[in-house]
Amino acid sequence: MNIRKSIILRVRIAFLIIGVFAIAAIARIVVLQRGDDRKWAKIAEEIDLQFRKVPATRGNIYSDNGSLLVTSLPSYRIAIDPTVANSDVYRKGIDSLAYLLSRHFNDRSKEYYKRKINDARLEGKRYVVLNRRLVKYQEKKEMTHWPILREGRNTGGVIFEKLDRRYRPFAYMGYRTVGYVNDNNEGAGIEYSFNTYLAGKDGKALYQKMAGGKWRPLHDESEIRPIEGYDIHTTINVNLQDVTESALLHALRYHDADYGCAIVMEVETGEIKAISNLTKSGNNQDYREVFNYAVQGLADPGSTFKLASMIALLEDSNLKLTDSIETGDGEYNFYNSTMRDHKPGGYGTISVKQAFEYSSNIAISKMIYSQFGSDPQRYIDYINSFGLSQPLGFHMIGEGIPKIKNPSDKSWSGITLPWMSIGYEVEVTPLQMLAFYNAIANDGKLIRPIIVKSVTKADDVVRSYEGQAIKRKICSSKTLKEVQSLLEGVVENGTANNIKNNYYKIAGKTGTAQKIINGKYTKQYSTSFVGYFPSDNPQYSCIVVIDKPKGFSQYGSNVAAPVFKAIADNIYARDLEMHLPYIAQKEVNDGVFPVIRAGNREDLEKICDELAIPNTSITDEDWVIAQRKDNAVLWTTDEIAPEVVPNVLGMTLRDAIFLLENYGLRVAHKGTGRITAQSISPGKKLLKGSNITLTLG
Repeated sequence: MNIRKSIILRVRIAFLIIGVFAIAAIARIVVLQRGDDRKWAKIAEEIDLQFRKVPATRGNIYSDNGSLLVTSLPSYRIAIDPTVANSDVYRKGIDSLAYLLSRHFNDRSKEYYKRKINDARLEGKRYVVLNRRLVKYQEKKEMTHWPILREGRNTGGVIFEKLDRRYRPFAYMGYRTVGYVNDNNEGAGIEYSFNTYLAGKDGKALYQKMAGGKWRPLHDESEIRPIEGYDIHTTINVNLQDVTESALLHALRYHDADYGCAIVMEVETGEIKAISNLTKSGNNQDYREVFNYAVQGLADPGSTFKLASMIALLEDSNLKLTDSIETGDGEYNFYNSTMRDHKPGGYGTISVKQAFEYSSNIAISKMIYSQFGSDPQRYIDYINSFGLSQPLGFHMIGEGIPKIKNPSDKSWSGITLPWMSIGYEVEVTPLQMLAFYNAIANDGKLIRPIIVKSVTKADDVVRSYEGQAIKRKICSSKTLKEVQSLLEGVVENGTANNIKNNYYKIAGKTGTAQKIINGKYTKQYSTSFVGYFPSDNPQYSCIVVIDKPKGFSQYGSNVAAPVFKAIADNIYARDLEMHLPYIAQKEVNDGVFPVIRAGNREDLEKICDELAIPNTSITDEDWVIAQRKDNAVLWTTDEIAPEVVPNVLGMTLRDAIFLLENYGLRVAHKGTGRITAQSISPGKKLLKGSNITLTLG
């Protein structure tokens, strides 16, 4: 019995000892993994050799014609391992090397550089940075011919560490659009949005830790070379970008505004040709790009939103542009809030067309409230169908998300619908509003704008982009034609008639939104103009927004619209395809012949035959002009295309009216005799339904 107890006691003691050791081992593991992590991390940092990242060279960013917007230029940090060179090479070259370093960097004496390298050699230092200033590639090439350094890395000890720096040939032009990426992989613009392509793939190389915590590359066979980034080809046009920035900057300075943005886009393709964002900043109060208002800036669009309201009205009712609407004396109450028109005393009774052209708040709000007041969700459904309630899915990261209220929202009130109809209590970005207007110019097709056309590796296209249709048709063709005429009317007869010109037609809408501060409307404004040109054959759409202009003129027509015209004028001057053909006037030599100018060929031939006047024709056209050839009359043609206004100079009134009315023109005349002048010059773009006045003499 005693033996049995003794054995059990010994087993228990053994198990106890094993248990203690197990607990101690587990505790030690926990300490090693948790408690001493900083200690071991510090030890790891003190290891001499380490694989470190070698950054890849970032890809280039190009404009639409291949001009460089951003590229990576190599710079080099020059260092030396002074222990590598043998005594003979070192003794012969150290004085010359010190002199050349002093002369090149022009910051220290040659004695300083000689002493620095000598001390490092005596102390056995393996890595010495000769100067903190980085050298360019051409400087590096020159230095490889200097004493000691020309012996190379293995014999002379020279170390050139490559460091890429981003370079912008056009300086700060389009700075926020092109963007940047910092060391923490944070950034903005194209650089940040397409960083995956631009960054390439980093490599690895073996580095040795030197005294002072510096690392020098060893460049042995274990190195993994980095893979260069892809190139980005944008839609940005350098010339249009420069024009847009200059026009915007001039207006901002003139009106002492807080900030502004402008976007130019091709109507058919959705390609962004220019995008500028300028903000007043700094002690000198000048402007620079610090935020992308065009893509990210949500704000009340003001009266430019009235286009959406008008489309909803025309689609949902039998409203005609000639119908009348009473606006009263310029003030109208919705519940306990008063809406006002810009014109003192109001517009009285006006047509629907005039209501839009004059930008009457009261007229638009009354019509919207009358049509949708009992079912405001139907109005919101129209806004949604226009694509205004969702982001466009633009290339750049950070696109603003539109804020469109719904009747179910807690903030919805009795005055929300009338105020929303004129561009308040709703927030969209300038790019989203431009895309909406661009759809009107593009036969109703809403296109997703693009700013990048392709990603390439050398000559190979890795990925390409096109402007995709978000909606094939935002409204009916009938409504589309009506709102196109309304937008033309704004410039021809309405709030933007100050930018009307005789060379090409503009269609668009002004916007002036009162700024809300602490929940109250103030006398500060955000002004805008958005539209397209030429309106009869749209090529470009554009939006200009200028915030808080100072001075007497603080409206979209006076502040933003002139910037639009300055941009459009420049584009028109550059793009010869927009220009109408010039038809030279042919002189007629009467000679001894009767006064024959022009008319119907068959009639003129009969007259000449009756009078025994020799005549011949070189055309089969029905309408001809007369020229003298020797002793005969030669019938020729103006060769005017059917889409332009014909030349009726010299014709009889009967022939001229017959021809012009067949072309769809409305003819008025004054005087007697033959046509001596026509109010629309021959060769001008034909707009059916236009009025033309003929002068006879």
